[in-house]
Amino acid sequence: MTVEEQRRPTGAEAVLAGLDEQQRAAAAAVRGPVCILAGAGTGKTRTITHRIAYGVHTGVYTPEQVLAVTFTARAAGELRGRLSALGVGGVQARTFHAAAMRQLRYFAPRVLGGPLPELVENKLRVVAGAATRHRLTTDRASLRDLAGEIEWAKTTLATPDDYPARARAAGREAPFEPAAVAAVYASYEQAKQRDGTLDFEDLLLVTAYALEEHRDVAREVRGQYRHFVVDEYQDVNPLQQRLLDAWLGGRAELCVVGDPHQTIYSFTGADPDYLLGFADRYPDAEVVKLERDYRSTPEVVGLANKLIGMAPRRTGLPGLRLMGQRAAGPEPRFLEHPDEPAEAAAVAAACRELVDSGLPAAEIAVLFRINAQSQVYESALADVGVPYVLKGGERFFERPEVREAVLLLRGAAAGRDDGSPLVPAVRDVLASVGWVEHRPPPGGAARDRWQSLSALVDLAVDLVAEQPTLTLAGFVGHLAERANAQHAPTVQGVTLASMHAAKGLEWDAVFVVGLVDGVLPIAQSLARPDAVEEERRLLYVAVTRAREQLTLSWSLARQPGGKRVRPRSRFLTGLAPDAPVPVRTRVARRVEVVLEGPAGELFERLRAWRAATAAQASIPAYVVFNDATLQAIAETRPGSLTELSALPGIGARKLELYGVDVLAAVDGELAD
Repeated sequence: MTVEEQRRPTGAEAVLAGLDEQQRAAAAAVRGPVCILAGAGTGKTRTITHRIAYGVHTGVYTPEQVLAVTFTARAAGELRGRLSALGVGGVQARTFHAAAMRQLRYFAPRVLGGPLPELVENKLRVVAGAATRHRLTTDRASLRDLAGEIEWAKTTLATPDDYPARARAAGREAPFEPAAVAAVYASYEQAKQRDGTLDFEDLLLVTAYALEEHRDVAREVRGQYRHFVVDEYQDVNPLQQRLLDAWLGGRAELCVVGDPHQTIYSFTGADPDYLLGFADRYPDAEVVKLERDYRSTPEVVGLANKLIGMAPRRTGLPGLRLMGQRAAGPEPRFLEHPDEPAEAAAVAAACRELVDSGLPAAEIAVLFRINAQSQVYESALADVGVPYVLKGGERFFERPEVREAVLLLRGAAAGRDDGSPLVPAVRDVLASVGWVEHRPPPGGAARDRWQSLSALVDLAVDLVAEQPTLTLAGFVGHLAERANAQHAPTVQGVTLASMHAAKGLEWDAVFVVGLVDGVLPIAQSLARPDAVEEERRLLYVAVTRAREQLTLSWSLARQPGGKRVRPRSRFLTGLAPDAPVPVRTRVARRVEVVLEGPAGELFERLRAWRAATAAQASIPAYVVFNDATLQAIAETRPGSLTELSALPGIGARKLELYGVDVLAAVDGELAD
């Protein structure tokens, strides 16, 4: 054996090698109770897997007696994979629901007198039946919101009788009056009992009951599992905590991992007080902080610290202050725009530049507060030929309410040729499916539906500003063109995601958009200071997704020509410069240059051709090609379809439709 081999760490020592001082302290704390406060990008998964491995290699743990609980199957799989790489097998890494199902399936004959009942496969169907019995008129959106209220009630351990008072105290925005929701909740429970089925919340509740009321079951489970690890502990709800307490049975061999700054799921029943009050519950707990951020540049980290540092101090565990460990990078940018389409166009142009500079599109993200904001960014990215992936929801034109609306608009256009003004016609059609202007309904899913339909109205308003004579048939044709333009490959796409859906992910470049009061913080949170602070934490989550480049932006008006009166988000006060940075994208500056000389003449000739082509097809001019693409054509003067196809914004479909005419314009063969 060589000297180098003799010095190489082995076994338990090797598990700790390569960890930083804070991570090593957490990994070596193998006896509970332990609380690991892990900030964004500090390597919490690495730390807890090395902690488990260190406990196994030192003989403190038997692998089969460790239960690591996560919130997603993906996270559980990652834990198992990393433990395997560390030479540790046999540890049970599961979600709360998977662990409960496994145990309840085994103990069901003893606890329930027979096999595990069937699980409700379609909760909406059962909720719909309960709503019908109480003569409530519902659509799919209100059914989703009703199901969400029932899930919230069950995860917070509220019974149907408790629900009205608990919902009012929590400031819930239900689709119906609390008493009506409680009645549906009670009927839903009765239907499951009649059918002999369980839902996913029941899995946890019945498993906890089995441990609490059946000593033999508790003895067997607690004999099997002696050491517990709970990831993302700030997201635990009362039902999950009840099951965890039942597993523990008064023991303290527990390690929890969480970040109070990333508490963003209170609306689903998550209770951060379990994490914040951990040291009060376990006075002898060892608390270890992970603050060395290996994800983001010091500039991004500094902004995140400043943002969260403005929040009121919460009682409980000590706070976290991230320390950036990467090399310096660019300062975060704050950009103000005149209106939402201008903001989206600027973001899309910046994405185009990043992709052209060599950054993979998959390393770019655009994050917004609500899913309905995605439409304008889907369109803007399609206009500049940048593929995208919509995370956490369907593409805009694939959403059920949008597909239904488009079908109705198409039918109305086929039966209407009287030249009626477009915007009132669109409003009339959408009113037939329950859309009411300026009246967003309560409830997340219903509000998302309303926002999607409102986006169609907003689009009609914007198009009429460009083409006052646009008809309903022309509008429907424009929608079809937009839908087709969004069929881009998604393997290397820019990620479009809500801030909630972005949690746990990271990208090299992140654009956080739509930062105006009423959107972030969202309007319904403004009546409750605690809800406003959760919105601040949501922005913190969005900011800490960026590795290197971060841009935060807002727009003063919703649509072009509107009054520029929207205030930027209150969370930007003290972060963004008081004097807003004027937005002039590289594309805009280059267009100013090409308007001179031969390139300028070609640019104007192309614009004239585009206007005629768009008018003939009854579509907006930018749907043919945007100015950035025309400017690129004017600068490069392509001589063949192959050369033309290499330019940004020219895909196969547009090459087929317009390629020959564009080359003719370049050669001067088209009349002005």
